[in-house]
Amino acid sequence: MATLRELKGRIGSVASSEKITGAMKMISSAKMHRAESDLRRLLPFRQQIENIIGNLLSADAEFSSPLTEEREVKSIAVVVFGSDDGLCGAYNINIFKELLATVRSYRERFGENVKIAVIPVGSKMAKATSRMALPGVSVEQQTDVDSKSSGDAVKAFTRRLEDRFLAADFDRIDLLYMNFQSVSRQRPKCDQLLPVSSDAFKNEDVKAICRPYIFEPDAATIFVSVLPMFLLAVVQEVFTENRASEQAARIMAMQSANDNAKKLLEQLQLEFNKLRQQSITTELLDIVGGQIKND
Repeated sequence: MATLRELKGRIGSVASSEKITGAMKMISSAKMHRAESDLRRLLPFRQQIENIIGNLLSADAEFSSPLTEEREVKSIAVVVFGSDDGLCGAYNINIFKELLATVRSYRERFGENVKIAVIPVGSKMAKATSRMALPGVSVEQQTDVDSKSSGDAVKAFTRRLEDRFLAADFDRIDLLYMNFQSVSRQRPKCDQLLPVSSDAFKNEDVKAICRPYIFEPDAATIFVSVLPMFLLAVVQEVFTENRASEQAARIMAMQSANDNAKKLLEQLQLEFNKLRQQSITTELLDIVGGQIKND
């Protein structure tokens, strides 16, 4: 049975843990709101590029780009996004499970002989994928990009993916990440990055504002120039969504840990009070017993 001193020490430890998880929740909340703000700033840029391409596609012209070339799929790269830090619950586990399901779907769709290259972003995902031992699946670790990368690092990473697609190292490149919907809701999502599909510019929002334009230079040249900008906007958005989803998962994990700490603190406090009351009662009985003997 625990002593009063031991229980007091445990109560102090749990109380400290409660304060730490509360502080971490507040920090993660601030980081998540910053990532949400970044997403809102990125949205107009991507929408404008989609509108430009939508207008180009509505023009009476022929378009072709190496980035839209459909090839027989013999080699696939899937960029899987995770976190660099822990304490975010089952965030990385859920993404890794989705990665395994995606690999199985590739086998079913493109055949058992298709080669699959997994490109992890984030140290936790890199560690998880390093233990993959599936036939035909290779893992390409990244040293110059992580889940916190932005700006020039994301741009260089995007250009490297483009170059490898153009060099026919991969016939298809997908992005697997956690789609941010709200603090309590994130869902794994796999989007095709390359080749660029025209379906990405066939939504009603793009069609609604398409108007006749005179293009200078010609529409085909503009199309080829704008496509890399579209890819960069997509990858930047995925990086940002990944950061927002990670912080949202960490908020929920810290909230759960904080709730558990409160429950444990209440239980320990109750046990401490019972033991203290029992100790006081024992001391009183000893005092009363001593007085009786003296009488």
